[in-house]
Amino acid sequence: MTGFYTLFYKELLRFWKVAFQTVAAPVLTGLLYLLIFAHVLDAHVQPYPGVRYTAFLIPGLVMMSMLQNAFSNTSSSLIQSKITGNLVFILLPPLSHFEFFAAYILAAVVRGLLVGAGVLAVTVWFAMPAVTHPGWILVFALLGCGVMAVLGLVAGIWAEKFDQLAAFQNFLIMPLTFLSGVFYSIHSLPPFWQSVSHWNPVFYMIDGFRYGFFGMGDVSPWYSLAVVSAFFLLLAGWAYWLIRSGFKIRH
Repeated sequence: MTGFYTLFYKELLRFWKVAFQTVAAPVLTGLLYLLIFAHVLDAHVQPYPGVRYTAFLIPGLVMMSMLQNAFSNTSSSLIQSKITGNLVFILLPPLSHFEFFAAYILAAVVRGLLVGAGVLAVTVWFAMPAVTHPGWILVFALLGCGVMAVLGLVAGIWAEKFDQLAAFQNFLIMPLTFLSGVFYSIHSLPPFWQSVSHWNPVFYMIDGFRYGFFGMGDVSPWYSLAVVSAFFLLLAGWAYWLIRSGFKIRH
């Protein structure tokens, strides 16, 4: 497993060397979202009984930041390596397909968790959300980051230039995260849009994560866990197959 540890360490250094951009900037963005939405809606919206809107918003912003940065880590690393040509230095060593897969995914999960912890640290001063089920918080944080890390790996493998990767992020990742209940409870939506939200896998990541704080959610946390776990396994199998086949990596 020496190759795995080396590649994992390389991926950690890659984003940590520019932590001001990869960690501090997303934390600032999360804080700005909180300041704007909480200022406008805190006195007018109460998503759950006895829960302030600001407290409700914090877990959603934390999870959204984790998901977006986990995706960015794997996708940006692969596309940069492909375009600059240094991907060959990762392919030449005798790394197994699993080592290649695991190193990229775990490094992205670490970045997602770091950003999430940073967003929580700077927003918790405005409203302290209760922590009723810390186990659910950890499970959905890890699974959510894992799902988006794998999706970023698929996007990085598929994309051949930055424009394609930007389209993937702008037209898939951003809509999925913004329309997943980060800023609202889906029970406030009309019935049609509630049904549409249930087809969004990111909704279950957000809702399960938020359940860990308040013990309340729009669906059962066990159902959310089943959906997110199934989605992770499907994406992981797809990404692993792409790596083994050498699709747009070796060929």
